[in-house]
Amino acid sequence: MPVTKQHREFHPIAMDGEGWQLPEGYAPGGGVDEKILSGSLDSVAKRGSRTRLLRFQPGVFTKKPFVHDYWEEVFLLQGDLTVGNDEEGEGGEPFSAFTYACRPPGVHHGPFKSNGGCLLLETHYYDPA
Repeated sequence: MPVTKQHREFHPIAMDGEGWQLPEGYAPGGGVDEKILSGSLDSVAKRGSRTRLLRFQPGVFTKKPFVHDYWEEVFLLQGDLTVGNDEEGEGGEPFSAFTYACRPPGVHHGPFKSNGGCLLLETHYYDPA
């Protein structure tokens, strides 16, 4: 399998402006954006890995659970994240910074909401064949 990440030593990450984009599966203008830090996923060949920041603006919530065919590791760096809310953004289990999840392929998770906004560090990867 080819290397999908570059060697990069410590370097500053601009937290405002450049490099933030709409993540796949999220509604445009919905208050969620991502910044890819390293790598990429090839969903057709089912290979690769990526590390990204995912940011929820205050008050944002999703309405449906997510499921994907790759591993996902998530670390809540700052803010609050509620998991399992309903379509009106009510209910669910709240978490605060310095919590972690590791999900294998095929696991339904979410919906998600953040009352005050949050920043997540995520790593996504396919198992090597």
